[in-house]
Amino acid sequence: MASEYWENRFKNEGKMWKLEPSDSTLLALDLFKANGIEKILIPGFGYGRNARVFIDNGFRVTGIEISQSAIEIAKANGLDCTIHHGSVTTMPFDNDQFEGIFCYALIHLLNKRERKDFLKACYNQLSKNGLMVFTVASTQMNMYGSGKAISKDRFRISKGLNVFFYDDKAVSNEFSPFGLVQCSDIEEPVKYMSGYDAMKLKLVICKKVHNSSFITTPPNDCSL
Repeated sequence: MASEYWENRFKNEGKMWKLEPSDSTLLALDLFKANGIEKILIPGFGYGRNARVFIDNGFRVTGIEISQSAIEIAKANGLDCTIHHGSVTTMPFDNDQFEGIFCYALIHLLNKRERKDFLKACYNQLSKNGLMVFTVASTQMNMYGSGKAISKDRFRISKGLNVFFYDDKAVSNEFSPFGLVQCSDIEEPVKYMSGYDAMKLKLVICKKVHNSSFITTPPNDCSL
């Protein structure tokens, strides 16, 4: 189970990615600032290495994290914000609306049904004109095709960890119903380990232009 996998990893490895935020976090920070966003949700909070930069910049942050050990590490490191303990597949955890949602390297760990339900849950908690930013695994990654094939573009790369790799078509298919406005190829440096090539990811941006819950057709101005 995913909960056991991540609990064991955080319990045994602690701050496995160290404390420096990802480059895509900094891109999301600038995007949110430029759009006047102050209240955000971070599904897949971890121990808060990406959340800290938002908190330090005055954002009101709520997190969701599957590992209690990760939450304890975050609290021990002075991150004083609400962190719901549980899987993103059981959202929502509250009735709050958020101006922004930032989700780093999480959605590609879910199966197809879970991905759709997760996006729907995020969209439903997004306020009008709110922005969602996701970083997702790309089919251009070196590890694409490694491990055991589960389904098209989805592989079991380690015990308990399955990864779906997105190409542009998959991004369009899955994110368009939720206000897709931009998809960019990015290279994410592996800052916590020396000598590793940058990860090839996709940065996906969605906007909620209707003051309503999940819609089944994309707004007219949404495109790749």
